[in-house]
Amino acid sequence: MVRSLEKVDMDKIVSLCKRRGFIFQSSEIYGGLGSTWDYGPMGVELKRNVKDAWWRSVVWERDDMVGLDAAILMHPRVWKASGHLEGFVDPLVECSWCHRRFRADHLVAWDVYGVNRGSEWLLGQVADVDPPNNQPSQQVLYEITGLADKGGFGTSHYKISDRPIEELIMTGRLPCPVCRTLRTLSPPRNFNLMLKTFLGPVEDTASTVYMRPETAQGIFVNFQNVLTATRRKLPFGIAQIGKAFRNEITPGNFVFRTREFEQMEIEFFVKPGTDEEWHQRWVQERLQWYVKLGIRQENLRLRRHGKDELAHYAKDCYDIDYRFPWGWAELEGIANRTDFDLKAHSAESGLPLAYFDEETKEHVVPYVIEPSGGADRAALAFLIDAYDEEPDPGQKEIRTVLHLHPSIAPVKVAVLPLSRNERLVPTARQVYDTLRSRLRGLVQYDDAQSIGRRYRRQDEIGTPFCVTIDFQSLEDNAVTIRDRDTMAQVRVPIAELADALAKRLEGQDS
Repeated sequence: MVRSLEKVDMDKIVSLCKRRGFIFQSSEIYGGLGSTWDYGPMGVELKRNVKDAWWRSVVWERDDMVGLDAAILMHPRVWKASGHLEGFVDPLVECSWCHRRFRADHLVAWDVYGVNRGSEWLLGQVADVDPPNNQPSQQVLYEITGLADKGGFGTSHYKISDRPIEELIMTGRLPCPVCRTLRTLSPPRNFNLMLKTFLGPVEDTASTVYMRPETAQGIFVNFQNVLTATRRKLPFGIAQIGKAFRNEITPGNFVFRTREFEQMEIEFFVKPGTDEEWHQRWVQERLQWYVKLGIRQENLRLRRHGKDELAHYAKDCYDIDYRFPWGWAELEGIANRTDFDLKAHSAESGLPLAYFDEETKEHVVPYVIEPSGGADRAALAFLIDAYDEEPDPGQKEIRTVLHLHPSIAPVKVAVLPLSRNERLVPTARQVYDTLRSRLRGLVQYDDAQSIGRRYRRQDEIGTPFCVTIDFQSLEDNAVTIRDRDTMAQVRVPIAELADALAKRLEGQDS
C-alpha cells in the first residue's frame, strides 16, 4: 500500500491523538506542564502492544535472552562509576534579552553574518530543532560542534563545521533563535541532565539520589546476579523496559523528546573479539523489527556515528533513524559499549564482574552490544507511518485511517450492531463476549451513532476488522467482517467467526 508522508503534519497527528484518546496534555485542567503527556485509552493500548511486540521478539522468541526490572532509584555511586555525574551534560546558553535557554549544539542561525563557509552547509536539514516562526528565506545552518570540554556522551548528530560553537557565540554572530537579537547569548556552560531527589526526611548531600537517565546501568550492576541465577553462557543478553528521566534543555516535537520517557534496552554480552560481528547482527535485526511491524523501508535509514561523536564508552554505534515530519531523527541506537561499564562498576564497587569461561578456564570481562530504543518514539513513529487520508468511495469526505499492523493496533476487532434494536443487541452481545474470550487483544463494542460514523471512528484508531450484526444475522446466523484497509466486506457464519478473525489477525502478524 502506497502512502505519502506529505499528508502528515504534526498538527494532524496531535489533533488525532487527543480526539481519539491516544495522548493528552498532562495536567491539562491546570494549563498543562511543559513537555509532559498522558497516554489515553487508545494510547496506552498502542504503547503496551509496542512493548509487548518488542518483548516477544527479543525475549520470548530467543534462547539467549532473559528479562530484568531494576529500580529507578539507585545508589549514587552507580552514576559516579558510569560517568553520568561528571559527563552526562549538554552545553547550555541563555539569551540575556528574552531569557530563553537553548542547547548550544541545537542553535539555528541565519547566513547573513559571514558565517557561511560554502556549499558544505546543509540546507533545510535541521534535525531535532523546531525552526522559529516567520523564518527568513536565508540559508539555515545547524552548528553542533559542541563544547571543547564536552562530557562525551555523544549527543550531537551531524557535524557540519569545525568551528567551535563557543567561538561563534562569543563573536556575537549568532542571534537568539527566538527574539533574534545579537550579542545576547551567554557563553556555553555544561548542564547536567540528571534529575535528582532526596531519600528520607533530610534534604542534604548524603540523601541525594538520582532519577535514572537510562535503564542500562541497572542491568550492568545486576550482571553477576543474573549470571549466577540463570547459569547462562556467553553470548547472552538481558532485556529491560522501564522509565528514565532526563532534564532536557529543549524538549519538543510532541512525545519525541520529553523529560520522562520509557526505554526498551538490551545489554547483550559477548566474548571479546566477537563483538563486531554481533554488533552488525543486532543492527540488522533491530532494523527489520520496525519493518516487520509496518514501517515503510523508505522512511528508515541507518546512520553510523562518526568517531568524533561517539560516546566515551562506545567503540562503534549506529542509529536507526525515522523520517519524521520535521526531518530525520533517531528511533533507536545500537552501540558497541565494549567492556567499559562492567570494568567501571567493578573498579568502583571492588567486586569482580566477569564471566568464567569453562573452555579456557579464565575469567573474561564480556563486551556489550546495546540496542536501546524508546517506547514513546516507537509508538509515535508507528502512528505517523500508519496515518493516511484517502477518498471515501461514494462519499464527498476524506477518510482518515491508521493502517497500523494488527499486532500493535489498540483495538483488534470492533463489534457493531447495525442499530440498538432490541432484537439485534442480544446477538451482538453474544458475539462480543465470544470474541473477547477467544481473541488475544482488546475487542470493543460500539453501538453509538450511525454505522458509517462508527466505521470512521474505528478507522481513525486503526482497528483492523469490524464485525457488523444486522437483521439478516437473525435469519442466517452470519455476520459481516469489514477490512479496515480495503473496506471489503465478507459474510462469515457466527460459529466460524472467532477462528476466521484469529487467522486474519495472525496471518498479518507473520
